[in-house]
Amino acid sequence: MNKQSRLTTYILIGLALGIITGYIANINLVEASRGSFADTMALITTLFLRLIKMIIAPLVFSTLVCGIAKMGDATAVGRVGVKTLGWFFIASVMSLTLGLILVNLFRPGDALLGHMAATAAKTDLATSSLTLKDFVTHLVPASIVDGMAKNEILQIVIFSLFFGSAAAAVGPKANALIEALDGVAHVMLKVTGYVMKFAPFAVFAAVAGTIAKSGLGVLSTYGVFMAEFYFGIALLWALLIFIGFLFLKGRIFDLMKEMRSPALLAFSTASSEAAYPKTLEGLERFGVRNRIASFVLPIGYSFNLDGSMMYCTFATVFIAQAYGIEMSLGQQMTMMAVLMLTSKGMAGVPRASLVVIAATLGQFNIPEAGMLLLLGIDHFLDMARSATNVIGNGIATAVVAKWEGEMDPPKPANAELA
Repeated sequence: MNKQSRLTTYILIGLALGIITGYIANINLVEASRGSFADTMALITTLFLRLIKMIIAPLVFSTLVCGIAKMGDATAVGRVGVKTLGWFFIASVMSLTLGLILVNLFRPGDALLGHMAATAAKTDLATSSLTLKDFVTHLVPASIVDGMAKNEILQIVIFSLFFGSAAAAVGPKANALIEALDGVAHVMLKVTGYVMKFAPFAVFAAVAGTIAKSGLGVLSTYGVFMAEFYFGIALLWALLIFIGFLFLKGRIFDLMKEMRSPALLAFSTASSEAAYPKTLEGLERFGVRNRIASFVLPIGYSFNLDGSMMYCTFATVFIAQAYGIEMSLGQQMTMMAVLMLTSKGMAGVPRASLVVIAATLGQFNIPEAGMLLLLGIDHFLDMARSATNVIGNGIATAVVAKWEGEMDPPKPANAELA
């Protein structure tokens, strides 16, 4: 069994043990103790996610700068960038549209009609920072040090694009710097290997804490809603894999094998950001050359969160239905356009989608209290959309590499990545 298979097996074991442990704690502890148990488990998950966050900024910066510099001229960067953003736009429209179609077809919110209080309720979600003005000004970091300290991936991407392009334009004088950054990237990938050894423990803690606090009922209370959303996720996976098959042919199935471990990690931790390093490694093992993988993937984490975008339309209309608010086709199309904008730069971390949804509810006069419908089960919904984000970005990167002729034969599972 290779290292990837072992990690996948350990994560699955952690997931199963987490469900069992959480259930035992839920039925044997009083309510106050359940909260304490969940808080203790949350410490383990928080520690793991902070270890991941520790890696993200230097890894994204070093790999993206090296990827751009290795492309050479600005024409190549622009060509790859246009193809990448074109794919992301099509995937975004497809994801948002699928969410709208399914929520109107299933109408899950109707089951709660008449049971919702119209009074406002606090959800502790900051929603005032998602205006067009704030989004545009947020694109460019006032200080790259501040952007890296806060793990603002979109800001790091913008700075890296300028830095990498400038390094390519300087030519031989920047070679030493690029080689140093390439060394940083390899060191950070090695650090990633160390951090990932803690993944099964983080998965165990995240699931055990959630079930201990809310009980197995959290999996069934909104069972219909969750089943319909997971059905939509399955359709989205099928569409993405089918489109990938059109370009990659039979190799799409090899790609899915490589994405299995990072997708499972994202699913278990409810964070696509946690799976970024393993996704990058998997793509390179699949045969995507480093300069394409390290260019396309970081941009995808800001512009191509397919699962999160589908969830945004699905959840927003669901809440409207629960309050008996009928949205016309025009309003839903407008909402989709708003979400297309505000979802860009969405962090690949837990609950980020809720911030976007909460802001959208306010713009369409839908009570923000409806967010309380989702908070109890959001962790389990986030698991599905996070895994989908990983799959969507993996396919996008591989397809762009195919377009550019930057695809190599797959590397052995235990091969050292270049």
